[in-house]
Amino acid sequence: MEEKGKMLEGKKILIVDDEKDVLETLEELLPMCNLVKAATFDEGKTALESRDFDMAVLDIMGVNGYKLLEIAKKRGVIPVMLTAHALSVEDTIKSFKEGAASFVPKDEIAGIASFLVDILEAKRKGKSLWARWLDRMDDYYNKKFGSGWKENDKDFWDRFTYYT
Repeated sequence: MEEKGKMLEGKKILIVDDEKDVLETLEELLPMCNLVKAATFDEGKTALESRDFDMAVLDIMGVNGYKLLEIAKKRGVIPVMLTAHALSVEDTIKSFKEGAASFVPKDEIAGIASFLVDILEAKRKGKSLWARWLDRMDDYYNKKFGSGWKENDKDFWDRFTYYT
């Protein structure tokens, strides 16, 4: 965790979620960051439009995360989608296509620092921000959705670029 902490040290991150316990958990998991918490769409929108952030961790349901994703992209903020209720292959693809840097299931929240570091490392190296996502999440998705989870969107996953 020390290495992750160094890379995340001082990063300005907006976290938007309508669940207070998720905001508190993220605060505990990312003590090395300068966090701003928002519990509603309006609070998140106001923060994104009035302050500068390195990244934004956005819940999908409850706070209109896809609209916040659009605003984050326009402001040059790296958006990361965090979800429980919208956990699906379809929402994963939608997040990727709409410009999110990652898609993190809430039951994997304990590893949020690793996801954020992966994104920062990929950006530093000029690689896709999703560079390590499939490496990290393939086993999880196999367990959650079955080993053929990529089959319905085979063309997308065949083109999906990731680096090891």
